[in-house]
Amino acid sequence: MNLETSLAIYLIVWWVVLFSVLPIGVVSHAEAGIRTPGGGDPGAPVDPKLKRKFITTTWISALLFAPFWIAVHFHWISLGMLRNFG
Repeated sequence: MNLETSLAIYLIVWWVVLFSVLPIGVVSHAEAGIRTPGGGDPGAPVDPKLKRKFITTTWISALLFAPFWIAVHFHWISLGMLRNFG
């Protein structure tokens, strides 16, 4: 598996994990009892903590991608085998 393929698979995993991590710990303006500034949506998060979530997403993605990369690198599985599952 070359670098481009590895990077593409990692980025797909990263995006899936990001959308799984985003709603964790979010408190909306309505839940917090805070009035939304400028007529914003009451369901908007008060403090989304995006930097922390991006870092968390990166580590979780790396932990999920590492066993897959190791299995492909040591030829325990191949990308051709994965095509047969579709």
